[in-house]
Amino acid sequence: MVPRKFILVLLLVLPLLLFMAEDEEHHPSGSGEFLGKVVNFVLLFGGLALLLRKPLRKFLDNRGKEIAQNLEQTRSGREEAEANLTKVQGRLDELSREIQEMNQEAEGEGKAQKDQILVEARVEVESLKRLAQQEIEMLSQVGGRELREYAAELATLRAEERINDRITPKDQTQLIDESIERLERLNEESGSG
Repeated sequence: MVPRKFILVLLLVLPLLLFMAEDEEHHPSGSGEFLGKVVNFVLLFGGLALLLRKPLRKFLDNRGKEIAQNLEQTRSGREEAEANLTKVQGRLDELSREIQEMNQEAEGEGKAQKDQILVEARVEVESLKRLAQQEIEMLSQVGGRELREYAAELATLRAEERINDRITPKDQTQLIDESIERLERLNEESGSG
């Protein structure tokens, strides 16, 4: 560290000595003055370069490493985000396809159920039970318990929506009255049989 201090002091004092030497001559020449300025410039910036070379190089190396790390993190983050986007897009496409299939199934089922509901409204409660039992058995053969429950719930909701959309309050009252009458007849038949 001592040589650096010495060089620093020398760099600061030497330009002063050069100016003092020119003042003692009292007739500075143009080339001598220029030469003094060049020497001052070289000494000043050479000394600064000598003193600041290692810290500046270290700073620039560290800064370069930080920038490289940031670029790598940004690149990996972008790649990860793109991969996630691809996954999400794939899942959205799959969900869209599933929703479209479900809508098509629901429409097909809904139309068939609309016709069936209009016919079943005139059929006894027992035939509704038998049809529901057959549908439950068919669904149990096709899939597991959860699938049966889901399909039955979906069908019931769609049917209820269609009934609510298509049947007026007057029709509902009439259906309820007919159902009550059938239940009373069934109760009478089962009680007497």
